[in-house]
Amino acid sequence: MRDFIDPGVVSRLAGLPLDARIPMAGNVSGRHRSPTRGSSLEFSEYRKYVPGDDTRRLDWRAWGRSDRFYIKEYEADTNLRLCLVVDVSGSMGYGAGGTRDQGQSKLDYARRLAGTLAYVAAGQGDAVGLFCAGEGFRREIPPKRSSAALRNVLDELALMKAEGETGLPMALHEAAERVAQRALVVIISDLFMDPEELRSCFQHLRFRRHDVAVFHLMEQNEIDFEFDRPIRFVDLEGAAPMLVDPTTIAKQYRQAVQIYLEQIRQITRDSAVDYRRIGIEQNYADVLAQFLLARKK
Repeated sequence: MRDFIDPGVVSRLAGLPLDARIPMAGNVSGRHRSPTRGSSLEFSEYRKYVPGDDTRRLDWRAWGRSDRFYIKEYEADTNLRLCLVVDVSGSMGYGAGGTRDQGQSKLDYARRLAGTLAYVAAGQGDAVGLFCAGEGFRREIPPKRSSAALRNVLDELALMKAEGETGLPMALHEAAERVAQRALVVIISDLFMDPEELRSCFQHLRFRRHDVAVFHLMEQNEIDFEFDRPIRFVDLEGAAPMLVDPTTIAKQYRQAVQIYLEQIRQITRDSAVDYRRIGIEQNYADVLAQFLLARKK
């Protein structure tokens, strides 16, 4: 167990399944719908018999009614691949109220989300993998179904540091190509980048038939911009600091943020991405519970 994993939260969420929105293609029997047909209790459809089909699956009642041979198709169940993509850029070091205290940053919040989701997925027998999206800190753990894979994911989450520019676009394109079979790709980031770059990433992931979910982490001051005196703003990703009188730019800033958020909403809607904007002041256990319940079959 790591300090960002709360056993009480894991226990609370254990009864909520992590479901995919699209059929998954795994390599073992599991609880998720597969795009292939197999043997299970859930009937799917009839199709015409063709030479070579297993005659044991013929529906003789249908033959008696129509004098034609039909095969029964059933839904095959398989396991899910959970691929976590966590942004480790410098801006993820920003915390609630502007603090940079240990345990209070966006990255710490992302650790809790990712670590708990990894436990939930592993607990239901699914594969777990991780991509760290940073310019300097780059790690890749392919989704695997084992306790060792879960430990590796948690180890990397513990080592993450928020620094440098974002490497999220490159990490998403790599995940799209390197995760060969369909997966649930969960992106945890503040998405501070050109929205059109994100459109390309999302379209690539969807083209590869992945189910994509995004936790967009923001701190309330980044939206409200409630500052009432001159303040020095520091770019956590390396640009020069700026001394600004907030009252002179507050209106334009809020308009720019609303335009940016609307662009993000439009892009995720167009790309069929499960998008959730999260304030890091929110209880992460409640956020995850709502996410899991919304996906429940």
